[in-house]
Amino acid sequence: MTSSVYPTGTTIYDPEKCWNGYTIFQATLHQTRGVGVVLIDMNGNAVNQWKGFDGFPNKMLPGGYIMGGTGVRNFKYGFQDMFDLVQVDWNGSIVWKFEKYERIKDPRQKPRWMARQHHDYQREGNPVGYYVPGMDPLTDKGNTLILCHKNLINPKISDKRLADDTIIEVTWDGKIIWEWVCSEHFDEMGFSEEAKNTMARNPGMTFTGGGTGDWMHMNSMSTLGPNRWFDQGDERFHPDNIIWGGRQTNITAIIDRKTGNIVWQLGPEFTGTPALRNMGQIIGQHHAHLIPRGLPGEANILVFDNGGSAGYGNPTPGAPTGLGNAQRDHSRILEFDPTTLEVGWQYPPRPTRGMGAMHSPFYSSFVSSAQRLPNGNTLITEGQDGRFLEVTPEHEIVWEYMSPYTSRMLKTNMVYRAYRVPYEWVPQIDKPKEKAIPRLDNNKFRVPGSPRKRPLKVTLIQKRK
Repeated sequence: MTSSVYPTGTTIYDPEKCWNGYTIFQATLHQTRGVGVVLIDMNGNAVNQWKGFDGFPNKMLPGGYIMGGTGVRNFKYGFQDMFDLVQVDWNGSIVWKFEKYERIKDPRQKPRWMARQHHDYQREGNPVGYYVPGMDPLTDKGNTLILCHKNLINPKISDKRLADDTIIEVTWDGKIIWEWVCSEHFDEMGFSEEAKNTMARNPGMTFTGGGTGDWMHMNSMSTLGPNRWFDQGDERFHPDNIIWGGRQTNITAIIDRKTGNIVWQLGPEFTGTPALRNMGQIIGQHHAHLIPRGLPGEANILVFDNGGSAGYGNPTPGAPTGLGNAQRDHSRILEFDPTTLEVGWQYPPRPTRGMGAMHSPFYSSFVSSAQRLPNGNTLITEGQDGRFLEVTPEHEIVWEYMSPYTSRMLKTNMVYRAYRVPYEWVPQIDKPKEKAIPRLDNNKFRVPGSPRKRPLKVTLIQKRK
């Protein structure tokens, strides 16, 4: 249970312990007439806002450019399909655009080209879409990897229509030069017969999108970039290979860029080895990526393990059809070695023996992300409730922000993903002042007008003689 009244904006800020910069996020997802994209400083002041702009997610590039979309397809006909992927300047003028993946004719709508982009994309020059020293994304040239949708039927999965995930690479002038289709690699994923049976009956059918099965629901996609595993001779970790995460299947995988084959995979089951059992079941994960070279923890995988429910398998009391049969009521951030699966860091810290996470306040069953910062801190988007926090390796919260923006459509301040960028990426404005905001004592904080907490008269109970 959470409070119905809570402070918004920056609530904690220690400038000496933070990696200071600007934070960009989509304030009201899939609502282009709403607030749009907001860029804030460390004290929570909005320094720029791009109204009428959507983002799934929004990313900032050097020079004050941002990427996102100009709108989303009607959910009656397509689930989370963006019209286009664009790059705009500080003033909102479009300087690059891609939309020609599929020509769509929806009922009562004029035919139009759509990118059908969703959840992620990466501009050449940077593997992960957030700041990495010496790996700036290109702003006036270069290719872009884009995660998209394509409708199809694959009898190996189900006889129902699927909203399949694809990854495409497009040139600066919009030419598609490479495509990877997720369902074509179904046989490589190692699903149990029970999972296959459940999936055949219900491949993640949605009430939106005209009744399509969102069977994999990929929500992250990035290249590996230079890393020590490849330097040591492990071809699975070629810098051009692509890591992705499938929320509905609990699978995180790496594909070979040249062959398209899956060369490394985690999930859907987490019981086969001692290392998997020690890690524990990952459920509905978001933003799985390899920490890039030049950042603390480089070559480890960082992932927001949401919890909630996901997966396919045998029916359970909480999942009577077998859909979403893996369940957990809290979230965690995991950083682990992809070659040994040893967990090196997690947030919140692992509970001591006998102390479960039943009282953990950290929980976002969908959306969310984690970004490794150059000083070793981690920027976390606990997206379901619009909360961002920067935590140290020792798990101390040194910055916290609660989004004050509520979507009229979704009736929530949910944020899909936020990113921290350096001040120098925004030359249009002067570096802001940084004012510390100490943590409030919740036992003493009161809303104006509420009674102050006063010492009570203590009465001792006398024992009978």
